[in-house]
Amino acid sequence: MDTAAPRVLVIRRRYLGDIVLLGPVFRNLRLHWPGVQITALTEAPYAGVLPLNPDVTSVLTFPRRLTEWPAFLRALRRARFTHVLDFDNTEKTALLTSFTGALLRVAFDRELVKFRYHRCYTHSAKVTNAFYDSHHITETYLQLLPPLGVRLVSREVHLVPRPDDLAIIAPLVGPRPKTPNSRPSRILLHPGSRSAFRLWPAERFAATCDRLQDELGAQVFVVAGPAEQALVGQIRALAKTHLIALEQRLSVGQFAALLAQFDLFLCHDSGPMHIAAAVGTPVVALFGSQNATIWRPLGDRHTVLQTSLPCACFPVGEAPGPCVRGDSYRSYCVRQLAVEQVFHSAKAALRPSK
Repeated sequence: MDTAAPRVLVIRRRYLGDIVLLGPVFRNLRLHWPGVQITALTEAPYAGVLPLNPDVTSVLTFPRRLTEWPAFLRALRRARFTHVLDFDNTEKTALLTSFTGALLRVAFDRELVKFRYHRCYTHSAKVTNAFYDSHHITETYLQLLPPLGVRLVSREVHLVPRPDDLAIIAPLVGPRPKTPNSRPSRILLHPGSRSAFRLWPAERFAATCDRLQDELGAQVFVVAGPAEQALVGQIRALAKTHLIALEQRLSVGQFAALLAQFDLFLCHDSGPMHIAAAVGTPVVALFGSQNATIWRPLGDRHTVLQTSLPCACFPVGEAPGPCVRGDSYRSYCVRQLAVEQVFHSAKAALRPSK
């Protein structure tokens, strides 16, 4: 094994879940080269999750203004990176990869996706469509490592909330007792999604929360982003039991600290789902027509609920409207899930493991 300490740049522009799931890449780099300097380059809205990964040394963000580019490019060149892993292969990221002057530069060569800007890279990782569709996305990510001589020995995704963030969160939910049985189970609901088509109906979330509190004696908290506060209000108005809404604006680090305080996280397929799994909180995730093999939360303590696919699309003229076949962002398949399924899955997830 090479005992030198390489300087590795990992480029992934977005989104939150994708950035979290780079964890096994960072871990294997660290295990292969214990002294490696790992810099992650991403867009600013998603950068806050990277300092929670103990394997990441530093974080760079893409400039937001044209005037910021000269200083950014000078810093990129001065870093003297030895390796670059470009997970995007866009024109911008390919040019930046080449600009670093790194000796080894790798990107994906995926079947059915044109591999562009060959001259910007020294290596490529071929990924067939059959492999991509039948493996978790982390397995696809890891294919960039063998061309650089890095062995795959870990599949770990692990985020560590920071003490300062935990201190900010503590007054919102109260301290965690030392013994789980000394308090009611705490469940955090995140009802939002990037796609309005993927939202489970508010009345079903309300009914599920009522059963969790009435039948299990659990305490349900609700959290969402600024654009989803109307949805939170709708769920609370429909619920017959009291739901605690956490309305504070939270940074990504504070949100990770919040997730770590709960016994269960109920959500859609989303970036928050992957953060919850990475901090060790069990997840019950509601999927529509997304490929759950690729995007499920990593780990053994999580439950994915998804109707049998392909499901019967909602006919034209019927609420909530027609689906678009083959487009998981315009699919209402999640609405085929029933309250009974979600409640019993949450109940099972709250049982102590033997």
